Amino acid sequence: MADVRSLLAAAVGADNVLTGADTAGYARDETLGLAAAEPGFVVRPGSTAEVAEVMRIAAAHGLPITARGSGTGLSGGSVPGRDGGIIVSFERMNRILEIDTANHAAVVQPGVTLAALDEAAAARGLVYPVYPGEMSASLGGTIATNAGGMRAVKYGVTRNHVLGLEAVLASGEVIRTGGMHVKTSTGYNLTQLIIGSEGTLALVTEATVRLYPRLPHQATVLAPYGSLEQVTGAVPRIMASGLAPLTLEYIDLVTMAAITEREDLDLGVPAAIRDAAQAYLVVMLEDRSGQGLTDGVGALAELLDETGAADVYVLPGAAAARLITAREKAFWAAKEAGADDIVDTVVPRAAMAGFLAEAGEIAGRHGVLVTGCGHAGDGNVHMALFAPDPGQRSQALREIFAAASARGGAISGEHGVGTAKRGYFLELADPAAVSLMRRIKAAFDPEGILGPGVMLG
Repeated sequence: MADVRSLLAAAVGADNVLTGADTAGYARDETLGLAAAEPGFVVRPGSTAEVAEVMRIAAAHGLPITARGSGTGLSGGSVPGRDGGIIVSFERMNRILEIDTANHAAVVQPGVTLAALDEAAAARGLVYPVYPGEMSASLGGTIATNAGGMRAVKYGVTRNHVLGLEAVLASGEVIRTGGMHVKTSTGYNLTQLIIGSEGTLALVTEATVRLYPRLPHQATVLAPYGSLEQVTGAVPRIMASGLAPLTLEYIDLVTMAAITEREDLDLGVPAAIRDAAQAYLVVMLEDRSGQGLTDGVGALAELLDETGAADVYVLPGAAAARLITAREKAFWAAKEAGADDIVDTVVPRAAMAGFLAEAGEIAGRHGVLVTGCGHAGDGNVHMALFAPDPGQRSQALREIFAAASARGGAISGEHGVGTAKRGYFLELADPAAVSLMRRIKAAFDPEGILGPGVMLG
């Protein structure tokens, strides 16, 4: 191992090879209940050439490689599947290489944070619309998990915005896929194959992403409902209205109380309505003109009233921003309250009401408390599970995931499978599809050194 350290130091510089106690901060991400796994080495490359050399060293010595961005993931994808091996941390590769205003695109290194890209794009009147709730997340990490977030209902998830990639294969070979163009019918789409592969096929060292005009006018509308069924019933009506909401979120009673208390946020909802509300819809609209936004808010208010909202509140700018921030921090509120696991199942949005009812029944049967919120517009259900007993929690999770799959959904809508949900995925997925995935991985990574323990085991 001393020889390996010398080789890695020659590749990336001695100061950028960490061992022992210096690697402790890289042994976990934000996944609840996941044991830390100490890497043998943490390397911090500064260029694609350095990443390629690290890959060649790892391949020659049979050492597993785990890619890591900001460590904000919720599935254990950036945590080594076992002790030892190499973590490749992209914290030094954090430059925005180009913002092309003519083509509405940006070229970035994988360590660039969403916050940094948002600031740079905003200065040019543009926006990269992936907002997964943690703006310190890196572009590389969001590409690895195909991150979504609250704005996916209008703009889609990460794979809708990545035009091309530079990536390093397990052999150390560097490939380029796609480019600044927005369409292609030329060969296999390797860009889309790598997106969402969670570091198991290649390490992304550069990404070309699509940008959009930043619309200047926004409004946030809050609507309390007497039942969660009314909330989920309103969603298809809103989506069919042509209003094109920027965000369309549901928040249950327990979660709303937790996040508003955590942020010391008073939304101005009268006590009588607040006491009767079981769930809320939060809808954000955007428009290029103030009058267009006013018209849209009026139409939305009428629609919410028709679907049974107890009242409709157009929040002032400061309160709206604080509520969206509070919603984005729902995970932290659940963590502080003692949640034992977080899931992000996804179902067709018309199936949300039935799925939520079934998930509640499953939880009750196993003595598990479930609370949550989610991206109602695209059927992405975020649930916090309070279940200290590992056996009860595991059985409840399995049945909840199976219920989502049976309704045409999937285990994860945006967090990824990682190491935390791998067992459920392999149990519930189509065996033929898993077998094909294994063959694809073998083509990219014949020795199986990338992402040990992630997704496929």
